[in-house]
Amino acid sequence: MARLRHFALNVRDPYKSAEFYKKVFGFEIVGEEVLDLGTGVFLSDGVVNLALLKLNGKTEEEWEKMIGSNHFGIQVDDIAEAEKAIEEAGGAFFFEFPGSGPGNAERKYKDPDGVVFDVSRYGWLGTDSRFEPEDE
Repeated sequence: MARLRHFALNVRDPYKSAEFYKKVFGFEIVGEEVLDLGTGVFLSDGVVNLALLKLNGKTEEEWEKMIGSNHFGIQVDDIAEAEKAIEEAGGAFFFEFPGSGPGNAERKYKDPDGVVFDVSRYGWLGTDSRFEPEDE
């Protein structure tokens, strides 16, 4: 069975939000990325990865409308098999980050309603039951 292992939220300030979730729930900061696309701070409870995102190139007004859920991620045993099932059920490939790899691999799809989700073979930083590249 596939496993839910990742949730991403659009937030006003990823670092401030990370401190909130760390203080309130004891989540651990497991990583961060600063890319041309934006900034992400990643937390974990040891099972699920929570990404706190702030995308570049948006006005404050545009960003305010985007605050909240961004996407979720599912870990699967076989990417090709999952992609075939997604397409057969009416979903479609959306995009993949260039150079993505184990730890925060993100191959993005859309369900028939246009909801974005990630599929990963290796899981996300701080999650349980991650496959390591040498496990193949």
